[in-house]
Amino acid sequence: METVKLDFDMTPFRTVRYWAFRTMKWFKLKGFIILKSSDKCYHVVFDKKVSWKDNVKIMAWVSLLSQHKALTKWFLMQAIKEGSTLRVSEKKGKPQPRIVYRYGSQQNQIAEFLAYRKIVKSIVRKLQRQKENMSQTQLKTMEKHVQT
Repeated sequence: METVKLDFDMTPFRTVRYWAFRTMKWFKLKGFIILKSSDKCYHVVFDKKVSWKDNVKIMAWVSLLSQHKALTKWFLMQAIKEGSTLRVSEKKGKPQPRIVYRYGSQQNQIAEFLAYRKIVKSIVRKLQRQKENMSQTQLKTMEKHVQT
């Protein structure tokens, strides 16, 4: 079973909210959150658990009807990987995604997604702290081991 997620890059917030509502109502997905991942880039996470087959149908439906090229590209990569993922931490100067809108049920898949996100962020913080505390010699030794 899967959490339905969508990744809208370079899209106005109103358009993302429109597709989140339309998708939630059409597929009876109970509720959703919208996270802002960077300027005009948003993630949508829905609250109802569905099979992978239904998840692919939902992602394809939104991609086809919206004719959103970046979303379609993201959807195709998720289908190839057979699992949908969204960024939860900072990346290449982009801030970590933050919740900017909530609607409907939040206690099922959204609660699970947010708990998982919290764990991942905690691990990333610990790794960053460890890296900062390591001496340059230790880092060079680690890099040599990784390269071999």
